[in-house]
Amino acid sequence: MTTATATGPARHRAQAPARTNPPRRGRRSPLASVGLHVSLIVASVIAVFPVLWVLLTSLKPAKFATTTDFVKDPTLENYTNLLNDTPFLTWFGNSLLVAALTTLLGVFVSSTTGYAVSRFRFPGKRGLMWTLLITQMFPVAVLIVPIYNIMASMGLLNTSTGLVITYLTIAVPFCAWMMKGFFDTIPKEIDESGYVDGLTPFGTFWRLILPLAKPGIAVTAFYSFITAWGEVAYASAFMVGDENMTLAGGLQKFVNQYGAQWGPMTAASVLIAIPAALVFLFAQRHLVTGMSAGAVKG
Repeated sequence: MTTATATGPARHRAQAPARTNPPRRGRRSPLASVGLHVSLIVASVIAVFPVLWVLLTSLKPAKFATTTDFVKDPTLENYTNLLNDTPFLTWFGNSLLVAALTTLLGVFVSSTTGYAVSRFRFPGKRGLMWTLLITQMFPVAVLIVPIYNIMASMGLLNTSTGLVITYLTIAVPFCAWMMKGFFDTIPKEIDESGYVDGLTPFGTFWRLILPLAKPGIAVTAFYSFITAWGEVAYASAFMVGDENMTLAGGLQKFVNQYGAQWGPMTAASVLIAIPAALVFLFAQRHLVTGMSAGAVKG
C-alpha cells in the first residue's frame, strides 16, 4: 500500500516550522519603570513648587508672608491692596500695550523678512543673514547704552514707541531667521502657482504662503510677546514715572534697601503670569511644529 505525498500549498504548510514571536526590544523592567516615574514626579514637583509657593504667599497676610506655613489665614487682602492702593493697573495696561504692539509688528516684520530672504535673491542678502545671526550674540547689558543714546537723540525715551522699537531689535532677528528656515520647507511650486494666477509676490505671500505658516507665526508671536512682557533691563532704564512705567519697573517699587513687600509682589506676580499663560495656551499646539520646522534649514 502506498501513501499519497502532500503536494503544493499543503506540503509547504506541513513543512513550515512553527513561527515564534521575537522578543520585544526596549521593554523596561519593573524597576526601571518605577525609577522613571519617580524621576518624573520629582521633576514635576521641583518645577511646580516655586509657582505654588508664590501663589500661596500671595494669599497670606503680610505678617505671615515669610513663614514656612503653606496656608496661614488665607486672605485676598494683598490683591485688593495691589489693585486699589498702587498704580498696578496703569503698569499692567502699559505693559499690555507694549507687548501687543511688539507682537503684531514682530510677526509682520519677521514674516516678511524671512519670506524675502527665503525666496528672493537681492544684493546684500548674505550680509543681511549674517547680521540677523550676529545680533543674537550681543548681551542685553552691552546694548543698553547705545540704544539709550539713540532713543534719546530721537526723543523716544520714556515712551511706549521707543520701548516697542527696542524690543523689536531683540525679537525680529531671531524670529526672522527662524521664519526663513520655516519658509524654506514650503515648496516653491506654491509661489509659482500664485504667479500663474496673477498674484503679486506680496499677494502670493499673504494669500497662499502665510496660511501655511501658522506654526511658525505662533512661535514668532509667542517669542515676541514674552520678550516684551517679561523684559526688565530696558524697561527699567528707559521708563520713569508711574504713568509711563511698565510692570518690570513698577514691581521694583515693592523692594527697597530696607526690605520687600512680599504680599503685593507675589500677588502681582500671579496676575502677571495670567496673560503669558493665556498666550501660551493659545499658541502651544503650534509651538513644537513651528520650532522644529524652523530648524530644518538655516
